[in-house]
Amino acid sequence: MTRYIRHAAAFCALLLIALLVNATRIQIVQAGSYDENPANRRHTIARYGQPRGNILVGGRAVTGSRDSGERFRYERTYKNGPLYAPVTGFASQVYGTDLLENAEDDLLAGTDPMLSPLPLWNDLTRARNPGGNVVTTLDPAAQQAAYTGLGARRGAVAAIEPSTGRILVLVSTPSYDPGELSGTDSAVADAWARLHGAADKPMLNRAVRQTYPPGSTFKVITAAAALDAGVVTDVDAPTKSPDPYRLPGSSARLTNEVEGCANASLRYAFEWSCNTVFAKLGVDVGSSRMRAMAAEFGFNDGGLRIPFQVSPSTFDTRVDPAQLALSSIGQYNTRATPLQMAMVAAAVADNGSVRAPHLVERTTTDDGDTVSATGQRTLRQAMNPATAVRLRELMTDVVEEGTGTNAAVPGATVGGKSGTAQHGIDNSGTPYAWFISWAQADDGMAPAVAVAVVVEDAAAERGDISGGGDAAPIARSVMEAVLDSSSLKASPLKTSPLKSSSRDSSSLNSSSGGGG
Repeated sequence: MTRYIRHAAAFCALLLIALLVNATRIQIVQAGSYDENPANRRHTIARYGQPRGNILVGGRAVTGSRDSGERFRYERTYKNGPLYAPVTGFASQVYGTDLLENAEDDLLAGTDPMLSPLPLWNDLTRARNPGGNVVTTLDPAAQQAAYTGLGARRGAVAAIEPSTGRILVLVSTPSYDPGELSGTDSAVADAWARLHGAADKPMLNRAVRQTYPPGSTFKVITAAAALDAGVVTDVDAPTKSPDPYRLPGSSARLTNEVEGCANASLRYAFEWSCNTVFAKLGVDVGSSRMRAMAAEFGFNDGGLRIPFQVSPSTFDTRVDPAQLALSSIGQYNTRATPLQMAMVAAAVADNGSVRAPHLVERTTTDDGDTVSATGQRTLRQAMNPATAVRLRELMTDVVEEGTGTNAAVPGATVGGKSGTAQHGIDNSGTPYAWFISWAQADDGMAPAVAVAVVVEDAAAERGDISGGGDAAPIARSVMEAVLDSSSLKASPLKTSPLKSSSRDSSSLNSSSGGGG
């Protein structure tokens, strides 16, 4: 009898061991495959079973969570949703996440191991930490100034602190309310279809995901290349540039809409945006040097993240001399995001250094303990510091007496460059109005802000659209907000005799497209 009991006990022990082995196989070895199985809703239910962490601007949360009482319990809410949509993106139970909500999803959802002092214990117990918070670099007053300045027009604004790369403004209009995509009812699907079907593309982040021909704002890069290469050694010397300028190997002639560009100095050409001078300078500098200089500023870089991905700005690497001439004035295949052009202005302001732009200052636990912090990083030295000094002088001339007087800020030194970019078949599209600039308070140690503004549908007759007229006032309001001088109003400025007839666009007697 004892023998039978021993056999039964041994058999039971084997069954227990087999049970434990199978449980281990399911709970540990195969846990990943079960978690990733689309039929497993437990992870999704748990994900929305607690409030999501918040995104902060100026120390205040611009996001929240609402208890819906439904199966996916907590829905995302947004404060001033359209204002911050190009930064936050959306967090939807149906359509997933975008922008910061996507890039920082693990932290906001509470699944980031860095949120727990004992991450291995959380893995074993399947416990979930409270969602962490994301502290942004945005300046709320400047963000509002940019949004208000663009108004109902399509366009974008990006602003950077030159010495650190901190992104102070990221605005895109028209915008949308990300809260419309929170929840699971039919209204969410209707909002998704409406937003994606809208002709003005409110969900397109024009500040970082849309590229435009930069027009005459690209002349900052061409001037930097000419100065660094020694093609221009004296900014006040004649450049031996004809007006009109026949594009090399072509019968097309590039012209200007301002007088005095024939054989103009670099200072005059920059101040009044002479296309013929810069087209010739680009050819004189040469394709390889122009490509290298554009790359130093960040063009053709497909790996830029802030932390979400930025569409690469492009400077064509295979061009003939005529195409190089047009590329050098920001036309042909040259394309840039507003963030990229803010980086160009910031590099000039910061002695030629291109800082890594970043949108997240730090991340924290729900009770404010720092999880991670973004360090300042220099990507490249785009130009010689001496060249940057000359360019700051040239950009200051533009604002003091050239095409950018509308950007002047009392109590500050402002440098800028306007641009009007042609596009469309035979340049038939409404020109894009550009303005890039930087500002330094009179009592400041260094420039505090660099801005890029693009307006797609400037509210003016086609012939009257200009970066200095349509985009510069928006840049000024952003710079005033950053400099904390929004209460100061720009004083009347004298108008140059050439101002009324000058423009920063050009025309061609062919269908090649002109520089802006």
